[in-house]
Amino acid sequence: MNRLNKTFRILTFTLAASDTLSANGAFFGDPPDDHHPWAVHDQNRPLPPVVTPAAKLGQPPSDAIVLFDGTEASFHENWRHNRPADKREQNWIVIEGALQSMRGAGDLSSLAELGDCQLHIEWRAPTEIVGQGQGRGNSGVFFMGDMVEVQVLDNYENPTYADGTAGAVYGLMPPAANALRPSSEWQSYDIIFRRPIVREGVILDPGSLTVLQNGVVVQDNTPLEGGGGYKTRKPLDRIFPELGALMLQDHGNPVRFRNIWYRPLRPRALDGGSDGRLSKESTLAKRSEIAAELRQHARSLEAQEKVLRLLESLKYEEDADTRAEADDLIELYVAKLKKIAPHEMEVEKSQVLSLDEALQYMHRYRLIQDDYPMRTFFNDFAIEHGWKKAK
Repeated sequence: MNRLNKTFRILTFTLAASDTLSANGAFFGDPPDDHHPWAVHDQNRPLPPVVTPAAKLGQPPSDAIVLFDGTEASFHENWRHNRPADKREQNWIVIEGALQSMRGAGDLSSLAELGDCQLHIEWRAPTEIVGQGQGRGNSGVFFMGDMVEVQVLDNYENPTYADGTAGAVYGLMPPAANALRPSSEWQSYDIIFRRPIVREGVILDPGSLTVLQNGVVVQDNTPLEGGGGYKTRKPLDRIFPELGALMLQDHGNPVRFRNIWYRPLRPRALDGGSDGRLSKESTLAKRSEIAAELRQHARSLEAQEKVLRLLESLKYEEDADTRAEADDLIELYVAKLKKIAPHEMEVEKSQVLSLDEALQYMHRYRLIQDDYPMRTFFNDFAIEHGWKKAK
């Protein structure tokens, strides 16, 4: 299901779920503007999907896509060797519930292609400490094939160059801290990856990496600057694909990996997302969609409920036919009110106050003119019957 259809389904459910329409909520927070299609506290805004966290921190939540769960099956179903079989000296292996890099096997890539995502991965350097500097427990977690690397290295009490230590955006940004556990222990990375967005040579978003190493923030929304590399800097306007494989590096050391899962992140405004500050064009398009849904829902309603829904749609998009229909229905209701006996009037209180609230809101945000007569009528009517205090 694409994002637009999913949004419409959620919106339609939200609309249908309210049996009795009140102005409360519909005419409450600041209305949509040129860069925000939703009102503040908008009751039509889709609610976040429910995600059930894992019972144990670090385990995959309910919406995670698991790339390796410790079994041979998940290895063979989700990964491929980059190096052809006739060029490999060995293969990666599954041992004690972990994926292990083998010298000469080459790099390993996920069959799944990831875009902007939250990634969890755990790794452990060899328990036998061999080598020093970059030659000890060296591997890497790469995004978009080999475009950006979060360094994996056993630099626990093992100095090396800063932008090549564990948790570094390799060749680009050292980690803010060395939060490694001792060499024989498992380490964890929780990574938020946002790819750069470059269009027609213009950098719209440089992309970023946020990395938690064993629960400690070591990269904080670090700009990717085109991605780092060994002894080289990459151009800032390097084009990144929308999706790419996750890659684990064979650097000649038997590093192990386990508990690998990811969650796609909601799209940014630049990628068609509807949250945050949008372009004027995208905002107006989204507002038009919301207004159309509200007008469609109004067709299933009657009387004042229909009026309120029609008025609500005008918050998002002006429409002459909708405004005329709402005006006609309001005039019919006013005519009805004038015929009701005083002792029977109390049953109309909630409807009158709802319409008054809606019209006062629309006047406050210049959605109706100052001299709109029905606003004055409902205001005075509510005060006259003691349902509202005069200001």
